[in-house]
Amino acid sequence: MRKDDILQAVKGGLIVSCQALEDEPLHSSFIMGRMAYAALEGGAVGIRSNSPADIKEIKKTVNLPVIGLLKKNYGDNPVFITPTLKEIKEVYEAGADIVAFDATDRKRPDDMPLEELVKKAKELFPNIILMGDISKFSEGVECERLGVDMVGSTLAGYTEETKHRSLPDFDLLKELTTSLTIPVIAEGHIWSPEELQKAYEQGIHTAVVGSAITRPREITKRFVAAIQTKSIEEMEE
Repeated sequence: MRKDDILQAVKGGLIVSCQALEDEPLHSSFIMGRMAYAALEGGAVGIRSNSPADIKEIKKTVNLPVIGLLKKNYGDNPVFITPTLKEIKEVYEAGADIVAFDATDRKRPDDMPLEELVKKAKELFPNIILMGDISKFSEGVECERLGVDMVGSTLAGYTEETKHRSLPDFDLLKELTTSLTIPVIAEGHIWSPEELQKAYEQGIHTAVVGSAITRPREITKRFVAAIQTKSIEEMEE
């Protein structure tokens, strides 16, 4: 699909993040493929997926645009979402329609400046569509300047500078949509349909929801925590 077709396909809809890390019970490319199929049946317009294996399985299972990434840790460096050109190459060659990567202003594992990373990715793969995962407004501005195709609020609240922010960061979304010309994607900490609606009220192009839909362990923890909180309140009365 061409860039314009992909952007149109996901506009105004819901992209579902289907990811399970190695320490999670659902860690399996086959399971992620079935999860993506369930999301498709529920009305999803796209999928966000981690790892070449999962991307390939999901592309084989559903005919939806896939935002691909590769989470990889390099020592204690905090940048782990498609952190270097090597991972960008792996994700793109796995068939991802959009390649998501950490576009924060933090130091990357290989010390490559963001500007150089974007330039090299575009030179290697002229048709690549890049999604910059950012945490704050200035990073979105820089992404647009460098030619990144879209930005997502994925890392808001996950950096030292933004960990105090109220989440979902609706103020950030409004700043971005008001000032940028590239598509803005809401992602991160959206747990309810009401929060999704509020995100759309900020003028976003589309939205990604993951944990609230596809991570049963985390969903269960939230329900259990609610019960425990209620029990404590009753004991204190």
